[in-house]
Amino acid sequence: MTTIASGTDRLTRDALTVLQPGFTGTTAPDWLLRRLGEGLASVGLFGRNIASPEQLSVLTAQLRAERDDVLVAIDEEGGDVTRLEVRTGSSFPGNHALGAVDDVELTRQVAAELGRRLAACGVNLNWAPSADVNSNPTNPVIGVRSFGASTELVARHTAAYVTGLQSAGVAACTKHFPGHGDTAVDSHHALPRIDVDASLLGSRELSPFRAAIAAGTRAVMTAHILVPALDPDRPATLSHGVLTDLLRGELGYTGLIVTDGMEMQAIAGTYGIERGSVLAVAAGADAICVGGGLADDETVRRLRDALVSAVRSGELPEERLADAAERVRLLARWTSAGATDPGTPADEEVGLRAARRALRITGANSSGTDGFTPLTAPPYVAAFTPIANFAVGDETPWGVAAELARLLPGTETGTFAGDTAGLATLAAAGPRRIVAVVRDEHRHPWMAAALDTVLRTRPDTVVVEMGLPQAPPRGALHIATHGAARVCGRAAAEIITGK
Repeated sequence: MTTIASGTDRLTRDALTVLQPGFTGTTAPDWLLRRLGEGLASVGLFGRNIASPEQLSVLTAQLRAERDDVLVAIDEEGGDVTRLEVRTGSSFPGNHALGAVDDVELTRQVAAELGRRLAACGVNLNWAPSADVNSNPTNPVIGVRSFGASTELVARHTAAYVTGLQSAGVAACTKHFPGHGDTAVDSHHALPRIDVDASLLGSRELSPFRAAIAAGTRAVMTAHILVPALDPDRPATLSHGVLTDLLRGELGYTGLIVTDGMEMQAIAGTYGIERGSVLAVAAGADAICVGGGLADDETVRRLRDALVSAVRSGELPEERLADAAERVRLLARWTSAGATDPGTPADEEVGLRAARRALRITGANSSGTDGFTPLTAPPYVAAFTPIANFAVGDETPWGVAAELARLLPGTETGTFAGDTAGLATLAAAGPRRIVAVVRDEHRHPWMAAALDTVLRTRPDTVVVEMGLPQAPPRGALHIATHGAARVCGRAAAEIITGK
């Protein structure tokens, strides 16, 4: 069993227990192991910490050798947001692809297999699924991370995902409460605002969270968004009215409340992470996520001391901090029980099956692939690349080039952006057939203009949309994958080549 270092008083232990810090490197640093011995109960993992499943298993074993009940958390949504496969692209399509298929049993199976792989590597808390209703198609941070724009669809798939993930013994952390879908600002950079009345919020944004709670989600992550209908002064993460009155009181949620990353500018740029963390716990949060950009012992020390000082000054009730710490320990005990269905066999191909079913194909005559002759010669793949949002990151490969090159050796590719992207594509492609890969064409005027230029000269171009398919289909063949995961690229490549 875990042994807490002597000399660490209960208040200090509780302050450490509510923190979920990250770190750098693929092995646990000495400072992190020392903090685990002093009371730290959770660790957050990111792409920088993972080289392979085998290395990850060694890392989590290293953490558990110091504290056997440690919560090891990860941001593994599958699809565009992957940490397990950050260098290759995910074996699972993301939420939007699953919503496009709209088979709740398939969603449960995908989540169960993802949970099985996480559990096998020693991860027991997943900051997923996203329960945000993507009601604003120009949203810069949610997009294909959402199951869709329909409240009912998002609710039923959120519940299925929670059920599947937790059947593997991995706690789900449904996010981003009270709903990040109707925002036009990325909270990694500034504070978004949702100006809707409480009635619309209740019927639209909150419905998927009600479904997640009914399905037994073990954790809920807060959103750094301002919703004046709920609290005109403080973002949800710091709002007693949102976290305690609404989530705990009205919705009856009793599990762990986790903040989104406190280093995000929506909080850090306005309140600072120390002040923000104190306000979050006082508002009803139980765990402070920090580490996407801040990952060192100094950050942990500053946050611990800020919480302890707030208790001693009377700003933060000691019983509120103790309650938060106990909720962390309760979740740790739940994860120690393991999978509810440990006999479920691996299903290595479920992600690819889902990606294939998610494809929406439109030919030049609007009748699928009818009239389209699959490519037999290696094409030129032009990737029209927008700036990746912070949650997705820019280190994860995406597109169809790698899969087309596997099926058609000799395939070449280039990356293009900006006003000259169309002309540059034509020049680089030469006589080769062009496959133009876009991501959220509707959000990027330069991308739509580049396609205009290419299609005027080369109407036989194949277009693959790997973001939200909001723009009208065009090209000799148009394939909407509903996400940019590796398996989505493979499924598209199979259609393009007929293989």
